[in-house]
This record gives sequence, C-alpha cells and structure tokens, in this order.
Amino acid sequence: MATLKDVAALAGVSVKTVSNVVNGHAFVRGDNRRRVEEALLATGYRPNLGARNLRRGRTGFLGLVLPELGIPYFGELAGLVLRAAQSHEWNVLIEQTLGTREGERATLASLGTHLIDGAIVSPEALLEGDFAELAPGIPVVVLGEHSVDLPIDRVGIDNVRAAREAVRHLLSLGRTRIAAIGAHPHRGTAAQRLEGYRSALAAAGLPPRDDLVATALNYHRRDGAAAMAALLALPEPPDAVFCFNDLLAVGALRTVAEHGLRVPEDVAVVGFDNNEEGSYSRPSLTTVAPDKAAIAGAAVDLLLRRVETADLPPEQVQTPFRLEVRESTGGSGG
Repeated sequence: MATLKDVAALAGVSVKTVSNVVNGHAFVRGDNRRRVEEALLATGYRPNLGARNLRRGRTGFLGLVLPELGIPYFGELAGLVLRAAQSHEWNVLIEQTLGTREGERATLASLGTHLIDGAIVSPEALLEGDFAELAPGIPVVVLGEHSVDLPIDRVGIDNVRAAREAVRHLLSLGRTRIAAIGAHPHRGTAAQRLEGYRSALAAAGLPPRDDLVATALNYHRRDGAAAMAALLALPEPPDAVFCFNDLLAVGALRTVAEHGLRVPEDVAVVGFDNNEEGSYSRPSLTTVAPDKAAIAGAAVDLLLRRVETADLPPEQVQTPFRLEVRESTGGSGG
C-alpha cells in the first residue's frame, strides 16, 4: 500500500505538501497540487481516515436518528444524508426510534462522544428536557419544526405554509368539504399541518368541522384506509381530503375505490412527502414535495459547522418545497 512518502517521491515534493493536498488545505501552489494529484492517482494512495480522525479528535461518525425507516420519506432521507456525509468523509450510524418518546430518549442517552461527532435527529415526541439525555458536548441538528424552544440548529420546511397551499389547491377545484387525515396528539409537524389546513379553510370562509379531521396515531397505509372509511361513513362525507403523508393518502385512495367512488371526480386526494410510490399509484398522487436533498445537505453542513466551531449562534434553515399536481386532483400522471 502506497504511503505519503511514496507519493511525495513520485511528485517531487515534500511529505508536508502531499499532506496538505490530501487534507484539502488551500495553501499549495498550483503546479505542486497538480503533481501531487497525479501521483495520488498513479500510486492508488488511500488516506488512513481513522488516524486522521484521531488527530482531529473526532470519531469519523455522525448519528442519524429517525422515527421509521420503513416509511419511504425517512428511508430516502437517510440515503441522502449518507451521500452528503460521505462528501465530508463521515460515516453514518442510523438509529430508529419508532417515533415514541421512550425510544427517542433511549436513543439519545445511548449516543456518546466516543461513538459520534454529532447527531442529526428527527424527533416526533421529545420534550425540551429530553435533550438533556444527550451526552454533553455532542452537537445536534434537529430536522423538522417542533415545539421545543431550545437554542439548537434546525432544518425543515414551512409545514404551515405547505399545508395551506395544498388545501388552497383543493379549494381552487371547487371542493368545500375538505377533510384532513393525520392529526396526532404529540407530533409537532402534524400540529403545523393541521394549522395550515384550518387557516386555508378559514381564509375561504368555510367553518371548521371537527368531524372532517381524522386522527392517525401511525402514518401507514392501513391508517389512511381506516380514516378514509370513517370519513366516507359521515352523513356529509368529504369531497376532498388532505393527508399528512403519502402513505396515508395511498391508503385513502384504496378505500375510496373500494367504496365505488372515483378520484378525483368524487373525492380529490392530496398527500405530503412526494414518495416514489405516489407517482406510480393509480391515479397518481398530488403531493407536497419537500426538497429532501436540500434538507439532508443543510443538516450535514450545519452539523459540520457546529463540530468545527461549537460556540456559534444556532441557525435555522428553511428549505423549499413545491406542490406536485398529479391525477388525484385532476392533473397529469407521472
């Protein structure tokens, strides 16, 4: 295996110059950098990341704490975080909490500076005091909008505005009995999406109907199907439904079809997350599409910033989203 000394001899430069190039330092003359890069390719040199991290006082790992990898949004997000972390020579330890406060607290308590340099956490049930479970000195970036009022780095979309735009789209179709599936007693994002849903109806002059708001303790297909069945059993069933994730929406689509109704003619359906499944459902699913790559990249960048400079003020990054209009509200497929 080639060493720094081998690369330096081939390039005709000092070992220090090779080290500066390998470690990404800017103060290397252009001709020297070119010769070193050519020598690195010729020798097949690979840096010893473990030794480098020891010198930096780092583990080379970051923690990624997610509710459920079986939910496509989180699975896709995990892959994007892995890709972003690799660009900074970080490995990723992924933990699944199942979205319970007990699971989230236990996971935070298990993470220590001997394991990770920092953590990206997508909480659903944590309270402010629970963050004290994390070992001192571990930087944290929180994904999503949550009610915890802590000086901490955060990345997410504007869930209230996104939900409002989704419901405005349904209103623009002339729908007046618009239901919501996904209310939850503990999830902060659910509260914000419910707020956006209600504010859009209020702006349109439609009185709130509690019977059109369906709770979902889990965000799986079966929960959406069951909630849709209860809504269709109402004396005045909905003519449209806004679901707080795409799996709920796919379940709702199934129930509507089983009741002999048509989408979107009888019931228009909108989801949230832009999972691949929705673009292949029949009909294809209109959905709120967060920029998941931007979320992952911003979270990793914020964590790196916090690892390198611990006393910076906390930062909140709001990433973009769009409404992807497809067949379930009268748009085109795909």
